Amino acid sequence: MKKTILSAALLALFVSVHAQERTIDEVELTGKLVNMPFKKSNVNITVITKSEIQNSPAQSIEEVIAYYTGADIRKRGANGVQTDISLRGSSFEQVLVLVNGVRMNDAQTGHNTMNFPFDLASVEKIEILKGPAARRYGQGAYAGVVNVVTKVSAENNLTINGEVGDFSTHGFGVAANFGGEKFRNFIQVNKTESDGYRYNTDYKIKNIWYQNQFDIENGNVKFQAGIQEKKFGANGFYASPAFKDQYEEVQTSLVAASLEKKVNENLGFATRLYWRRAQDMYLFIRNNPAAYRNMHIGNNVGIDANVNYKSELGITGLGADVRREFLESNRLGSRERTVTNAFLEHHLSFFDEKLNITPGISFTSFSNDKTYFYPGIDASFTNGNSKFFGNFSKVNRIPTYTDLYYMSPSEQGNANLVAEEALTGEFGYIFKTNKTLLKASAFWRKSDNAIDWQKATPTSPWTAQNIGKIETKGVELEADYQFASWIGTSVGYTYIDNQRLASNIVSRYSLDNLKHQLVAKLRNKFGNFSNELIYRHNDRVSLGSYNLLDNKLNYTAKQFNIYVLVNNITNVKYTETSLVEMPGTWFHLGFTYQFKL
Repeated sequence: MKKTILSAALLALFVSVHAQERTIDEVELTGKLVNMPFKKSNVNITVITKSEIQNSPAQSIEEVIAYYTGADIRKRGANGVQTDISLRGSSFEQVLVLVNGVRMNDAQTGHNTMNFPFDLASVEKIEILKGPAARRYGQGAYAGVVNVVTKVSAENNLTINGEVGDFSTHGFGVAANFGGEKFRNFIQVNKTESDGYRYNTDYKIKNIWYQNQFDIENGNVKFQAGIQEKKFGANGFYASPAFKDQYEEVQTSLVAASLEKKVNENLGFATRLYWRRAQDMYLFIRNNPAAYRNMHIGNNVGIDANVNYKSELGITGLGADVRREFLESNRLGSRERTVTNAFLEHHLSFFDEKLNITPGISFTSFSNDKTYFYPGIDASFTNGNSKFFGNFSKVNRIPTYTDLYYMSPSEQGNANLVAEEALTGEFGYIFKTNKTLLKASAFWRKSDNAIDWQKATPTSPWTAQNIGKIETKGVELEADYQFASWIGTSVGYTYIDNQRLASNIVSRYSLDNLKHQLVAKLRNKFGNFSNELIYRHNDRVSLGSYNLLDNKLNYTAKQFNIYVLVNNITNVKYTETSLVEMPGTWFHLGFTYQFKL
């Protein structure tokens, strides 16, 4: 393994990627209470820009995120048909996922969190906050937050894209920006299909997305709505690999309307109404629904409001949100609860903004549970090209309805589960010049009453349990050097040590994390051609190690782009979760054409 890591590090000396931090210093991070420029942030955050997304050899949002250290994407099947995300050794239930600040997590299960009702081409940027974020975003932000941001353009244009690939893969999409400077609109429709890379791994994915923005005096009104439908064969997805005829259909709808306004130079506010619906239908035998069928329909309806005030003492953010969660399920019953969150934080700057400190606290109250408090503080000190940062916080996560109530021949929920809690912190250092980026951080998380599924014997059903204490420690290292405008080098490495302090536990998820993760990227640009090559070494605790190589070659001329994309060039056999065999080499050929309206 050491030789593999060393080889990859040497490879990285000859690869290229532009340092994110150099290009996004002025990007405004989308905070819950206080938006601020990237360079003033006190937390460990990665911003994936639109150009990085377009050049990435990825077919879905999940695959883009997988190319960044600290993020663990565990796919079942191809093209993101079913994907879980964890950050720094967390479970997939411990990451909060947002679309333009709107929650995608539902009360049923974290398996549906990554179902976005739009195509990758619609994404403006992706913000990945690694570390505690509950005091800013509430329950669910246990190990971090992923915020996918889409944006409406003032340009009037129409974009057509298409793709073909191995295994009868094909897709087509149309997107349009229309309106004017004051009232802007965006709509996108796309469809992707494939016969699948092995028996019963076919899929059909449809997206419809609409978004607008109406500018008012010192503010704006925004609206967004979308729906996604996925139908896919789920060969071995949720049972042992021997059960090859599973099938699933998932629908995700999202609607939100917001108002943002700046009252004066010192006072601003924002409010938003939102609704998210998730429908999940699962068949144990695809052509025999009567054998075993799950049907879950969940709805989240909520409103939030935030106020920020700037004074000589700094910037104060105050916010609250209330949502109602509903679930109708043939396995989980009829469930509902009200969740109330309140947030308070204050941003302080000293010594010409070299020293930034942000203490804060939030609380979350559940109508059928108790109230939880999340205090925390983060700070940074910048001196020239160097920046030191650190944070400390308390977080928790209440069980999902699946954890509490799910019953099947192979799985048993536990209505007596209590919330898992953790103390978490991080310290790091960043050195940045126009050509160089060095970043190092150490993090830890001490979890109590951790929730996982376990079994007493190999033939026993999986049972949801509070398995006790888990102590997570790790380090992240990133380095970037830009040789010239057309070539540079980048490499990132994450080490995670998860220690269960309870013994004799057969775990389903808690020790499925990456222990070693290395990512090296190669990017070159010559005239109208650009190329990105990405190497990944993943060493998973329970499933061993594997090495993946992906590449995307682009040709761009005015409004036309054509690309050749190859995933898993070396045809490696590997699994990421639940012993589901992942695809081998997969070729894609696609194009994009844009013209003005």
